Amino acid sequence: MRLSPDEIIFWQHGFIKLNATVVFTWGLMLVLTAGSIRITHKLSRDLNRSRWQNLLEIVVTGIEKQIEEVGLPQPRKYLGFLGTLFLFVASASLSTVIPGYEPPTGSLSTTAALALCVFVAVPLFGIEEQGVGSYFKSYMEPTFIMLPFNIISEISRTLALAVRLFGNMMSGTMIIGILLTITPFLFPIVMAMLGLLTGMVQAYIFSILAAVYIAAAARVKTPRPEPDSDG
Repeated sequence: MRLSPDEIIFWQHGFIKLNATVVFTWGLMLVLTAGSIRITHKLSRDLNRSRWQNLLEIVVTGIEKQIEEVGLPQPRKYLGFLGTLFLFVASASLSTVIPGYEPPTGSLSTTAALALCVFVAVPLFGIEEQGVGSYFKSYMEPTFIMLPFNIISEISRTLALAVRLFGNMMSGTMIIGILLTITPFLFPIVMAMLGLLTGMVQAYIFSILAAVYIAAAARVKTPRPEPDSDG
């Protein structure tokens, strides 16, 4: 039983390996890119719109509302990044129904890369909203003693994102593999369907956590109003 798509090697030259994680990751990105171009190439601004465009707008509006509820007042600014994270993780899970396909999220290298994307995006969005000085000053609040602890917090939550996603995605694959060896064929199919549901939940959680981290970094502190001296 394979625990990770890293174990499937398609081509190797010395220490350079082309494994299933790389192949399926790039394949999934190409499919998502082609699909997005195909879906959005004939969008209409008129009142007469296709059913697919109406469905797409409902989904996008729902995602924007979720982002806004997290605490980001301009959800469209973050829609591209957070939506891409969700679609990648969700599509990797749904594609497990394809024979021979191994979800790249079953590899720690993939989940670490996704977590690093969040790690880089958080300060970028934070600096965009607050400015360089104000953002880095927040690491020393309420006192400069908190600087190393805040840095450790940034690194540890990135590791937690990667390990959480990797563990949850890999555990379902391991359970199905074990059940295939000790139970009839029907029961693992049911577990596979539950695995698809779990993958969608993990995609949602990963995206929401990323939105929460970005919201915390992009929060602009407004000065407290002075009390009215006449009152």
